[in-house]
Amino acid sequence: MRALTVQPGAAGKGSSVPVSVEELPDPTPGDGELLVRGLGIGICGTDREIIGGHYGWAPPGSSRLVLGHESFGRVLGAPDGSGFAEGDLVAGVVRRPDPVPCGACARGEFDMCRNGKYTERGIKELDGYGSELWTVETEYAVRVDPRLESVGNLMEPTSVVAKAWDQVDRIGARSWFEPRRVLITGAGPIGLLAALLGQQRGLDTHVVDLVKDGPKPEVVKSLGAEYHSDPIGDVVGKLQPDVVIEATGIGEVVFDAIAATAPYGIVCLTGVSAGGHKLTIDAGATNRSMVLENDVVIGSVNANHRHYAAAASALAAADLDWLNRLVSRRVPLERFTEALTAEADDIKVVLTL
Repeated sequence: MRALTVQPGAAGKGSSVPVSVEELPDPTPGDGELLVRGLGIGICGTDREIIGGHYGWAPPGSSRLVLGHESFGRVLGAPDGSGFAEGDLVAGVVRRPDPVPCGACARGEFDMCRNGKYTERGIKELDGYGSELWTVETEYAVRVDPRLESVGNLMEPTSVVAKAWDQVDRIGARSWFEPRRVLITGAGPIGLLAALLGQQRGLDTHVVDLVKDGPKPEVVKSLGAEYHSDPIGDVVGKLQPDVVIEATGIGEVVFDAIAATAPYGIVCLTGVSAGGHKLTIDAGATNRSMVLENDVVIGSVNANHRHYAAAASALAAADLDWLNRLVSRRVPLERFTEALTAEADDIKVVLTL
């Protein structure tokens, strides 16, 4: 079978081909595993960071890692009594709990691992789903509604968003909590899917991004949300949202969002910032506002089984035409370099297998 592989950390260290399509042996499913025909993998910033040598770890004993954590495929074989059958559409969960395990992993909350010894398909010490065939343990496979065949690769990013909303709900429950307005910063896949879940919750949903044209403003409007391209400080100051889902990782945006939420507002950070960028902020004013208004800022990454189930439900309830608009390009495996090169109007690029 063909697979997209990378040598983590090789970029810039004399390797001429850190990423390539390789021929690998077909996998043999073990006890309790599904054999899956890969249909596609979504491409995201994490994949580009791994290829760039900034992140990622190959499996023990190997120098190369099969890429792909935004999985989607069709079951070719399933164990008896597993609840899965040939022809089912599935996505594979990314993270696996650490073998120790820590207290969180032992309770199924492996997205909150305390000791960092978790592994991740296509990212950290486990081969990913970027191959024509792959296997997955039945307990880490999630069934996808058949009507979502064209957009099944949205499962993983939607699970990340579902976790973010889950964290917001849990923190909001510390007191009376009936949010009315949510502001999403960033109109990439995470931001747009966060807006989808905001709309599904009946919230007054707003999205802010820098672009003034291209597909993103119209995608937001067609969802029934309001799009903004003014500076984030102006937007958040005018709206005073109860909830902010931050999906850019841009330091200035993060602190502007924190500064002007409604009383006991919740800011959930999902974007990962690059290091080395310094800001000048009024730390005293930020502290004063957060304390006197009972504000909360939280970070959220990855997802567990509960969040994948919530993602499957959210996508099944969404308008399929709208979801299809999020997939801006589909690129075949042999032209992987095109998929890995970002274009101006990209939302979600899928590498077809």
